Amino acid sequence: MKLSKSILFGLAAAVSANSALATVSADEARQLGSSLTPVGAEKAANGAGTIPAYSGTAIAAPASFKKDSGIRPDPFGDEKPRLVITSKNMAEHADKLTEGAKELLKRYNTFRMDVYPTHRTAVLPKQLQENTLKNAANAKAVEGGLAVENALPGVPFPIPKTGNEAMWNHLVRYQGTGMFAKYDSWNVDSAGVASLATSGEINYEWPIYSPAKINTVMKGDDPYWRVRAAYQAPARRAGESLMVVDSVSPLEQPRRAWQYLPGQRRVKLAPDIAYDTPNAATAGGSTYDDVSIFNGALDRFDFKLLGKREMYVPYSSYRLTYEPDMAKITTPKHLNPDLVRWELHRVWVVEATLKPGKRHIYAKRTFYIDEDSWFVVAADQFDARGELYRASFAYLGFGYDANIMNGDTQGFYDFVAGSYAINGLFGKGFLKFVDPLPANRWAPESLAGAGVR
Repeated sequence: MKLSKSILFGLAAAVSANSALATVSADEARQLGSSLTPVGAEKAANGAGTIPAYSGTAIAAPASFKKDSGIRPDPFGDEKPRLVITSKNMAEHADKLTEGAKELLKRYNTFRMDVYPTHRTAVLPKQLQENTLKNAANAKAVEGGLAVENALPGVPFPIPKTGNEAMWNHLVRYQGTGMFAKYDSWNVDSAGVASLATSGEINYEWPIYSPAKINTVMKGDDPYWRVRAAYQAPARRAGESLMVVDSVSPLEQPRRAWQYLPGQRRVKLAPDIAYDTPNAATAGGSTYDDVSIFNGALDRFDFKLLGKREMYVPYSSYRLTYEPDMAKITTPKHLNPDLVRWELHRVWVVEATLKPGKRHIYAKRTFYIDEDSWFVVAADQFDARGELYRASFAYLGFGYDANIMNGDTQGFYDFVAGSYAINGLFGKGFLKFVDPLPANRWAPESLAGAGVR
């Protein structure tokens, strides 16, 4: 984690030379690698010692891990909670709880939050740390914050000044170059009945992090994220497939999406796979822009950076993500608290307010972004009445076999319907970090072959 003097000197010089374009001052930039980590997180422990200092050392795989299995045993499985939060003591911890967590505690006396010792496991590759230092001087949000310019792969804005900058850090966060998984997603209705939403195979890729691109400034039409999914169950969904591609500038290159439906036997453009369209993968329990807690263009909301707070959020969620018994996970009203690990972390808080004249089922959203990984780890969603509508949580886990953070297990609580959805469970399948697919697998026509049942 120690940064060379030449890197820090180069950063300071770049900030001075580009002061008109810089997002941070030279004095602020000097904090990166000293009081701040290279990605902008506070390096020191908190005053109470409940958040440790950042070491920058990756955690080792436990002895029980089987290489190439795609299943990751909990490296902290022997730890015990240091605190348990229930409806009876939630008032003592209210300043560190999301609105969604408070609502769950108030509604259900069976819900609790087991808070474990905090581990700051996120580690960014050295090359991306160096890119991030350069980005602090050169990267800028343009077009009203809807696009990014002059950014290298890494964190564009390690010291964000606006809500849009913080959200861009989340959108282009490092997750390796490719991931392949076999997963299940479940819904639990207000009566406590669990039903399979989808089971399938999915490929994610992040082309900006390919070796050929790693030292190249991202261009507007560069795809930074693409997904290819093939559904295998339940029977009514078997054979469906979809593909989505997002680019660095949605103004220059808007989202492209395609879908294959077996009944129609053709691949078609699917522009509705975006924003607040109900996500078929969760049987409508979330929206398409709820994936990863937020994804897609930033054009429908005004994003305001509210600062940083210490919050209890899901973290190191190996037990939940890789539990093979779906019935054990999908308990009535809420996920089984025995499987959900909560930790105290510092998070950036961004408030998103629907723009006048824009449409979305959420009128306001509050996002909580982990300072170490830049993953959005939780969100509160409010309806047009100002009432809490939904709460979302990303259940992060560091892939110690590849030194990559993952957050593709996500939960969505609907407080109007009294139901919840859990998306991305890998215990009956696997989650593997892989090389990118051949280019022809990203041609829309290839979906027809993937979706044949």
